[in-house]
Amino acid sequence: MSDTDAPSSATDGSSSPLREGDAPRLPADLDAVRETLVEWYRTDHRAFPWRRTEDPYAILVSEVMSQQTQLDRVVPAWEDFLDRWPTTAALADADRADVVAFWSSHSLGYNNRATYLHEAAGQIEAEYDGSFPETPGELQELMGVGPYTANAVASFAFNNGDAVVDTNVKRVLHRAFDVPDDDSAFERVASHAMPTDESRVWNNAIMELGGVACGKRPRCDEAGCPWREWCHAYQTGDFTAPDVPTQPSFDGSRRQFRGRIVRLLGEHDEMKLDALGHRIRVDYAPNGEHGREWLRGVLSDLAEDGLLDVEEAGEETLVRLRR
Repeated sequence: MSDTDAPSSATDGSSSPLREGDAPRLPADLDAVRETLVEWYRTDHRAFPWRRTEDPYAILVSEVMSQQTQLDRVVPAWEDFLDRWPTTAALADADRADVVAFWSSHSLGYNNRATYLHEAAGQIEAEYDGSFPETPGELQELMGVGPYTANAVASFAFNNGDAVVDTNVKRVLHRAFDVPDDDSAFERVASHAMPTDESRVWNNAIMELGGVACGKRPRCDEAGCPWREWCHAYQTGDFTAPDVPTQPSFDGSRRQFRGRIVRLLGEHDEMKLDALGHRIRVDYAPNGEHGREWLRGVLSDLAEDGLLDVEEAGEETLVRLRR
């Protein structure tokens, strides 16, 4: 098969037509491209447990957990979470402080995501009689569920999503078909490439390709990449990819101290301001650079996220998790 200029309009699985220059190396035989990728995925892929279910609640939990955590570390946390709160009804009835404490103890990233997940479970029970909405647009009505997560749940639970466009997918499309580093171009090409009514298997497959074979360090031959015969990068040896934002260092970050505060308060009914400060950082000094003013700022953020309460009791400031 020879690479050709992409057609000027998209048909299969597309929501908007391709534009000139969107994918100059996209093969004319798009069905062959699709079939080889899906066959590669079905033959051998990472066996994450959420790939073995179509339960939208379990899939939503996996998607929220994996936003800031490596997938291998998500697995035990996901299993523990579902053992403790197996349904949206169980999660909605849970004490929010317990959910946040679980999130923090498993180092799952920003604790407000636990709050949003708890709120979303309440919405499912109160507004949808325990049944999930099934389209990306409807799913975005849930607390904390953005376009990417909504589309992932619609795809993997209901086979009713659009083409997923994450960092992995952008890297694959850029290398394979010379798609320019432009978000709208990536969305048009991803939509054009996805077979109609196949969002579940297709989105899993192309994300797996980016995660296993076409990572920052490509493993084309080792992983048996199914697109080698068409891939522009494989043919030219140019494996550059779109810039990926650098994740801020966690060590010493505000996010790290937020997590310490939530974990510590999970062990105590309440704590005084200075006692809390001394417990979360060794260089805490009430009137110092990282003293009361700094700590109050962090606590204010957590309070705005609905995670804790700060009470002024005479000359003392008391802090407790919100329940």
